Amino acid sequence: MSRTLARRASAELAGTALLVAAVVGSGITAARLSPDDVGLQLLENAIATALALGALILMFGPVSGAHFNPVVSAVDWWLGRRDSTGLTGSDLAAYAIAQVAGAITGSVLANIMFDLPVVEWSQAYRTGANLWLAEVVATAGLVVLVFALARSGRTAAAPAAVGAYIGAAYWFTSSTSFANPAVTVGRAVTDTFAGIAPAS
Repeated sequence: MSRTLARRASAELAGTALLVAAVVGSGITAARLSPDDVGLQLLENAIATALALGALILMFGPVSGAHFNPVVSAVDWWLGRRDSTGLTGSDLAAYAIAQVAGAITGSVLANIMFDLPVVEWSQAYRTGANLWLAEVVATAGLVVLVFALARSGRTAAAPAAVGAYIGAAYWFTSSTSFANPAVTVGRAVTDTFAGIAPAS
């Protein structure tokens, strides 16, 4: 792995870890602050996630593109393969590994920050055709948004636009918009508000 790719993959790992720490940590805080109001918990979690995502895109975008998502990376590779403008195959592999490792690290970090077991498999079963459809909608919308911004030269708007989209998708999808395979894997190791059972 070249030094440049190692630097970009490290940014993807760190950014994904911080994103998942924000998702899981804000979910824990929301559940503790509003124990009897699931709607308020979701609102608190969505706002924190949207703001953290925007900030992380600003931080890591100049280094790696701030994908934090294997699907975004795969589409970048797919769209750029003919004219060599996107990720290479080895870039994609490094990004995906870094993103999954970062997501698991982020959940573990949140668990430790809130004095919970370092790894605790989630018991929150989230499965069903309606949830799968919601995830397709959430992920497709995210991918279209990201590449529409890139193709139209409006990448400066990405932090606000992507954060806003994910914050909104928490509410307009039945799955609460995971929209990210790496994040989904990471959220399996925390039995908290944001967790998802490994079987799901």
